Amino acid sequence: VKDYENYLKSFEMLVANSREHQCMIEFIHTVLPDILARIGAGKNTLNMMGLGSGSGEIDLEILKVMHGKHPDAKIEVEVVEPSYAMLNKYKTLSKMPGFDYATFSWNEITAEDFENKLKKENSAKKLHLINMIQMLYYVKDPKATLSFYQRLLHKSGKVLVILLSDESAWGRFLKTFHNQLYKDGFVKSVTSGDIKSFLDSKKISYQNYKLQSLLDITQCFIPGDEKGEQLLNVVTEVIDFSKNAPPELKKEVLDFLKNPENYQEVKNRILFDCSTEALVID
Repeated sequence: VKDYENYLKSFEMLVANSREHQCMIEFIHTVLPDILARIGAGKNTLNMMGLGSGSGEIDLEILKVMHGKHPDAKIEVEVVEPSYAMLNKYKTLSKMPGFDYATFSWNEITAEDFENKLKKENSAKKLHLINMIQMLYYVKDPKATLSFYQRLLHKSGKVLVILLSDESAWGRFLKTFHNQLYKDGFVKSVTSGDIKSFLDSKKISYQNYKLQSLLDITQCFIPGDEKGEQLLNVVTEVIDFSKNAPPELKKEVLDFLKNPENYQEVKNRILFDCSTEALVID
């Protein structure tokens, strides 16, 4: 993500107006502990990788749970994140008290470039846990990226993927408008359904968990409302969408959001389904 400030603004808007982030934290502390307990039991060193880790808040929550289940193990963490600003924020968080059991390797690079680096080095590195949290939208071939990294797992290792649910209104929105909104070659409309179909076709086993979340988009329908315009940036994943979109595209987008199939109304607020799905892949 090249425009870090705009990405951060959108992320903060999403956190403030939905439970998406909170749902992930709850999943990490309720469901994930039992899964992580079975990874690398009895090992002195555990290897974890975060791909597109952003500023590290989610990865560090996972790291705490991993340590809680394997208190005697050292944990080596490979961090792959192309944004200099986000990587710096992650580095700062990792220096806070309580992470002395972990060592971090920092890679200011995309997941695809890191894949190429590992191939060139002919690396035999094996991993107990690979995190791909909300990042498969930013690669050219999500299935190929997942396949490559999944092959790096230890026998008991897992890949954790979190993506928009194919059943969510936001997932349907991105499928509907992908060709009109995005020309950068990334598959920003990839959903959990695409990945599940791929895993099923390869007979790769996984567990899936729906993380229910709603985004309050009420102000999107107030013309000229600053917060509404920022929320449209979040939903469309386009900077200054209201200012730059052709009028007919803006109308189509608002019509989609206003369609009763795509929102719930609670206490006069319009709530847009932005549920994600966690896939724990063997």
